[in-house]
Amino acid sequence: MTCKGICIRHKAAKPSSSSRYGSGQRRCQICGIFIKWDGLWCHCCGYRLRTKPRNQEFKTKLRTRDSLKRAQESRIAIL
Repeated sequence: MTCKGICIRHKAAKPSSSSRYGSGQRRCQICGIFIKWDGLWCHCCGYRLRTKPRNQEFKTKLRTRDSLKRAQESRIAIL
C-alpha cells in the first residue's frame, strides 16, 4: 500500500514543551509524518503507526515521564 495523501489533513505540529510521542502523536513510516490520531493503523495507507520512539535515549525519557505522571496521579487519587 502507498500513501494516498489523506494523512496531510491530520498532520501534527511539533509540541514545544514535550516530546511527540509523549504528547500522543504517532508516526507513520510509509507516509513519513507524525499524525494526531487515536487509532493503531494509518487511515491513509493502512500500515501500523509507531507509538514509541526507536532510539534508546528517547525511550528512557518517555518511560521516566510516564512513571512520574502515574505517580502524581496516584498521589492525587489518595488525597
